[in-house]
Amino acid sequence: MTTTLLRRGLAYVFLVVLAAAILLPFVWMAISSVKADRDVFTVPIQWIPKSYHWSNFTDIWTQIPLATYLENSLLLSVVITFLQVLTGSFAAYGFAKMRFPGRDALFVGYIATIAVPWQAYMIPQYIIMDKLGLVNTRWSLILIQAFGAFGVFLMRQFYLTIPDEISEAARLDGLSEYGIWARIMLPLSKPALASLALLTFVNTWNDYMGPFIYLTDNNLWTVQIGLRSFIGQYDAQYAMIMAGSVISVVPILVVFLLGQRYFVRGIATTGLKG
Repeated sequence: MTTTLLRRGLAYVFLVVLAAAILLPFVWMAISSVKADRDVFTVPIQWIPKSYHWSNFTDIWTQIPLATYLENSLLLSVVITFLQVLTGSFAAYGFAKMRFPGRDALFVGYIATIAVPWQAYMIPQYIIMDKLGLVNTRWSLILIQAFGAFGVFLMRQFYLTIPDEISEAARLDGLSEYGIWARIMLPLSKPALASLALLTFVNTWNDYMGPFIYLTDNNLWTVQIGLRSFIGQYDAQYAMIMAGSVISVVPILVVFLLGQRYFVRGIATTGLKG
């Protein structure tokens, strides 16, 4: 009993230390957002600012079109998340519940693309988008991110935990494959759908290289690109960058808090059967 309590206590201490290490950069970012520029990178770090510049959070809206950047980020994140959830869940149903020649080989080949770094096909991808006239439009980012092998893998693993007898009974009742997917599989897959949606939303919201490469119009920039406006050739407004970063974290925090219950359950159940 004593050994069990000791192990549990050590585990809690380890988790607290780990959580503190993860949260420390965010705490520093939040504190730096109310500092003056000259105080952001002082040595040693000033955890308690000498003066609080709360005006950073109001000035940033007038110095750059932050509302436009946030709107662009939100639009891209919502659209890409919806498309990835739609295409990922639909393709995963075919790989998990339908039988056709070469199914497993095709799935392995598709999942293997996860191991290919984006830099390997970045230039050919850009050339294709340029030939289609989609560079400097939101469509370029939407099209290249509307499909994802990870989403297919995640949803397929969850579908495999659903008994085949359910879909077989639906087929005997005359339900089509589209109907089985839409009326049976999707309602049963809320945890996995929420997990995929959350991961895709966060990844799209934090994406820097994609908008940096494809979007040149200032009115199309996302918040990650827009914060670069505070970096000049010889200096940078670090306090404003931190204030903008704090503001940009809020939507992700809200989405995670709303979907954390489904997220944890979805991640825990997608690996039960392979």
